[in-house]
Amino acid sequence: MGADHTPKIAGTVWGLLVLNTLGSAGAKTIVPLPRSLIQLVTMGALIAAFTLALALNVRLRIRPSAFLFLLTLLLVSSVISSAHLESGLGALFRCVRLTLFVGTLWLLSRWWDGGLTFVRHHIRMYFAVLGSVAAGLVVSPGAAMPDLYGGRLVGALWPLTPPQIGQYAAVITGLTVLLVLGRRTDRASAAVVIVPSIVLLALTHTRTATLGLLMGLALAIGSLFLTSAAARRFFTWAVLCSAVAAAALGSVLEAWFLRGQSQENFSNLTGRAKVWDALLAAPRSTSEQLFGVGLGDKSFGGLPIDNSWLAVYQEQGLTGVALVAAIIIVLGGVALLRPPSLSRACAIFLISYCAIASYTEAGLGDASPYLLHLTVAAALLATPAQATTPATPEVPRRHIPHWARRSEVT
Repeated sequence: MGADHTPKIAGTVWGLLVLNTLGSAGAKTIVPLPRSLIQLVTMGALIAAFTLALALNVRLRIRPSAFLFLLTLLLVSSVISSAHLESGLGALFRCVRLTLFVGTLWLLSRWWDGGLTFVRHHIRMYFAVLGSVAAGLVVSPGAAMPDLYGGRLVGALWPLTPPQIGQYAAVITGLTVLLVLGRRTDRASAAVVIVPSIVLLALTHTRTATLGLLMGLALAIGSLFLTSAAARRFFTWAVLCSAVAAAALGSVLEAWFLRGQSQENFSNLTGRAKVWDALLAAPRSTSEQLFGVGLGDKSFGGLPIDNSWLAVYQEQGLTGVALVAAIIIVLGGVALLRPPSLSRACAIFLISYCAIASYTEAGLGDASPYLLHLTVAAALLATPAQATTPATPEVPRRHIPHWARRSEVT
């Protein structure tokens, strides 16, 4: 059997996974939403996603996947580290969540065929999330750009932080640009996604997302440079426009990039470096070094870690760090071995974006948008299942006596 046509309800499952990974912590919303209610909605979305995926794939047909195998090993490592309850009962709850998350991805793997189906689902879902952000900005600009976050854009209808909004805007902008270059969408439809996404990204003042978008696109377009005239033209125009913008708007861009911070605050990454140094200096037992202290809220000493590698080291130990590194290396290696194509370029963009963002954002070791980005990359790099036709049974030859053969000849 060849790869099955992806059912439309798979898009619903993907949307529920996106909803689950939006999180429950963020800015104050226009209508106050109790955190317990938000957690109920997000966890309910995950349970619904798993149930629908199971209903779609009731025969449990899955694709072999090194990505999902490594993710399953990371889940096992998380259960081992969380069983000691050093992070409390919440660690076991997070393990259950990660189990449902990974299980849903296994069930969806049946429809991974190297096509762009999940890319389109990804863009639609996150564009809908950005639509809620834009609606909040229109309804209440003060709540959407509060002083608490230095005037940066936040989610006023659903609690979203500036880095989250910047991440979503950067990812769907990059993917849509690549679809245009690959002539898989028209420019008018692409502009509807790209223009508002870039505006929202600029309002978040998120440096990590901006650098991830630029560097990810550079690598992705570079992979198409020798085979796509459109990619070459886009790259040339992008370089020229960047040079002109840097010369004419250098001071404005520098002010946007610094966000009014002092050089000292900027050099220690807005206080992140102090948390990282304290985390690395903390005494640990051999067990904690190997397996961590269990899944938590990605914080240390009450402050966010904001680094995927250190967050994984804290919660899943060196074992978790090795598995996350293996996931990035395997996906990147497979992408490099694939022949140039639009699917490969999109995968390279997503992998490189996650790798870049991992330095100042946490999420690679738990159910998060970053794992969804990498899942889309894995789906893009999957080879289509070869169609096989049932072999025609060989009809046994009838034995003809020797005397009959002679009579036929005569």
